[in-house]
Amino acid sequence: MYGDNLVEAERTLKRTKNNTFKQSEKIVFADLKIGDYVVHKKYGIGIYIGVNTLKADGITRDYIKIKYLGDDVLYIPTNSLDEIRKYVGGEELKLKLNRLGSKDWERTRAKVKNNLRAVAKELIELYARREKAKGFAFSKDGDFQRQFESTFPYVETDDQLRSIEEVKKDMENERPMDRLLCGDVGYGKTEIALRAAFKAVMDQKQVAYLAPTTVLAKQQYETFKERMKEFPIKIELLNRFRTAKDQAKIIKELKLGEIDIVIGTHKLLGKDVEFKDLGLLIIDEEHRFGVKAKEKIKQYKTNIDVLTMTATPIPRTLHMSIVGVRDMSCLYDPPQNRKPVQTYVLEYDQDVIREAITKEIERNGQVFYLFNKVEDIERKADEVQKLVPEAKVGFAHGKMSGSQIEDIMNDFVDGAINVLVCTTILETGIDIPNANTIIIENADKMGLAQLYQLRGRVGRSDKQGYSYITYKKDKMLSEDADKRLKAIKEFTEFGSGFKIAMRDLEIRGAGSLVGEIQHGHIEEVGYDTYCTLLNEVLKEEQGIKIEEPIECQIDLNVTSYIPDEYIEDQNQKIEIYQDIALCKTEEDIREITDEIIDRFGTPPKEIENLLEISRIKTLAKMKRIIKVQSRRDSVVFTYNDSDFQDDELQKLINKYGNAIKFSSGIKPMITLKLKGQKEKEILKEVKEFLK
Repeated sequence: MYGDNLVEAERTLKRTKNNTFKQSEKIVFADLKIGDYVVHKKYGIGIYIGVNTLKADGITRDYIKIKYLGDDVLYIPTNSLDEIRKYVGGEELKLKLNRLGSKDWERTRAKVKNNLRAVAKELIELYARREKAKGFAFSKDGDFQRQFESTFPYVETDDQLRSIEEVKKDMENERPMDRLLCGDVGYGKTEIALRAAFKAVMDQKQVAYLAPTTVLAKQQYETFKERMKEFPIKIELLNRFRTAKDQAKIIKELKLGEIDIVIGTHKLLGKDVEFKDLGLLIIDEEHRFGVKAKEKIKQYKTNIDVLTMTATPIPRTLHMSIVGVRDMSCLYDPPQNRKPVQTYVLEYDQDVIREAITKEIERNGQVFYLFNKVEDIERKADEVQKLVPEAKVGFAHGKMSGSQIEDIMNDFVDGAINVLVCTTILETGIDIPNANTIIIENADKMGLAQLYQLRGRVGRSDKQGYSYITYKKDKMLSEDADKRLKAIKEFTEFGSGFKIAMRDLEIRGAGSLVGEIQHGHIEEVGYDTYCTLLNEVLKEEQGIKIEEPIECQIDLNVTSYIPDEYIEDQNQKIEIYQDIALCKTEEDIREITDEIIDRFGTPPKEIENLLEISRIKTLAKMKRIIKVQSRRDSVVFTYNDSDFQDDELQKLINKYGNAIKFSSGIKPMITLKLKGQKEKEILKEVKEFLK
C-alpha cells in the first residue's frame, strides 16, 4: 500500500511540475552557428555574424550582429531575439540576401502570400469536410479504464499525461479524431495507443493497429496481449507470416465482430478485410506506407477515429500540423532513468568494432550490427564471428521467411544470440532493452531520420547505450552525407526528433513540403515565415481578423547582458538569451531563472537586469506598448494605436500628477519623469507604471 502511495505522490509531483520550455520552441535556432542564414521578421534574410558586446554612455549590452546585402549590418538587442529565426528551407547557395531599407523583403513576402491562396483554399475545404464529418462519440472513462491504466508499471511523464488527455478528449467528441502523436523513440507512444485502444473496446468498438513491418507488428501484438491479459479482450495478429488458414479465420472473425483488436501490417488494408464495427485506427509511422495504403487510410479518416504515431515528424506532416489541419500531441520528456545514447561517427575500423562488441558482451549486453546488403550478410556475420570469437552471432534480413526471422528474433530476445547482424528490418519499433550497442556500416548511404530511428533501438533501459556510425575508410563523403552524419552526432540529447525533422528539411530542401499542393516558395522566405504566411492566408480566406502580434522594443539605460566570466561559450549564451526572449509569462521567467542558477550558479546583476527587462517586455505587450525608451531623466512609453483608453489615462494622471506627460497621435506616447536614476530604481518604476 505504501509503495502505491509513493507512486501516486510521484505522479502528482510530476503533474504539477511545469514544463514550459519545450524543445519545439527551441528548434527555432537552438543550433545557430556563425555564418548561418537567419530570417528577421521585418528585415528578411541575412547572415548571423555573432554576439557583440557594445558600450555606450556607461551602459553595456549584448547585440546579435547580422550582415545583410553589401555592407549593411543590423544589431539586434538580445531581448528581441524572438524576432529572428534560423533559415530553414533548401539550397543556401542560391539564397539572396536582403538589403536593409529596401522593399525587397516586403515584396517577396507579398508574392509568396499570393501564391499561397490556392493552397489555403484546398486546406480550408479539408477543414470543412472534417468539421462536418460525423463519427462516434466515445463514453467518458469508466472504472475498467481506470483499473487498466493503474497497471502501468511506470510513472507517466507530464507530456504523456497531457497527450492521453488530448486523445481521449478527441475520442469523446463526435467529430472523427485525426491526431498526430510525435514522440522520440521509446518515449511512451505505445502506452498512449494502448489506453486509446482500451477505451474504444470498452464501447464495443473494434481497433486496428497498423505497423510498417512484420517484426514490429509481432512485438506490438505481444505488448498488447501482455498489458490486457487481465481483461476479456480478444487480440489477433494479421501479417504475411500467418498461415492462409489462420488469415482466413481472422478475417472471418473480424467481420463477425469476434475480434476486438487486430494488429498487423498493410495486410489489414486488403480488400478482403472487413470490420463489423471499426472505431479506432492506430497507424505507426504513416509515411512508411505506400501510396495505395495511404489512399485506403484516407478513406478510413472520413468517419472513424485515427491516431497516427511518429518518432521523426516528416516535414510535410509537421507542416500540416503547424497550420492546424491535424491536431498534434508531442512527447518531449524522456522517461525516468534514461540516458542519451553516446554516439561516435567514424571511419570503419576493425579494432574499434571489436572493442565495442567485446565491451558490450562483457557487461552481458547484446549488439545490433546493421549491414544493409542482403547478398553479403552471411559473409559479414562470419567476419564478425572471426573478429570476436567469443560472440554468439546470428543474422536476419527481409528476404527470409517469416518463421526464420521470428526464430532468430526469439533467439536474440532469449539471449541465445548476442550479436545480431541485420538489415534495416530493425528500423521500426523493435524493443530489446538488453541490446545497448548498435554498429552501423555505410551510414553515409542512409537518411537522417533513418539513422535517428536506428540509433533509437538502443539505450532503452537504464543502461548506457552506444552507437557507432561508420563509413568506408578514406571515402570522400558527399556534402549531404557529411551534413547528415554531423547532424546525427550533434543531436544526441533526448527530444531531438523535431530538430532532426527540421535538419532533414534543411538538407533535402523543402520542395515536397505540401506535397501535391505545393505552390509556395519556401526557399525564398524560409520555413518559419512560410508557415506564418500560410496561417495568415488561411485566416483571411476564412474571414478571421488577423491580430498583428505586438513587437515591443525595450531601450532602457540599464546594463543587461551575459558577461563572459559567467558564461563563456557563445552557443550557451545564445541558448540562454533565446530562452529569456521566448518568455511569455512570469512563470516562464521564474523557470528560466531556476535553470540559469542550476547550470551556472548565482547570476550577476547584469543578468538579473536582463530578466527584469523580460518582465517589463511581457507587461508592456499586454498594454499594447511597442516601445519603452529612456530619455534623460524620463522613460517614454509608445502605444501601438490611437485607441487609447481615456479612463486608463485618468487613472495614471490621478496617480502620477505632473510626473507624466501625454502626447496624442497615431502612436500615443506617455513620458514618465523618474524619481531615481539608479538601474534598480529605473526598472522598479517602469514595472510599477506598467502594472
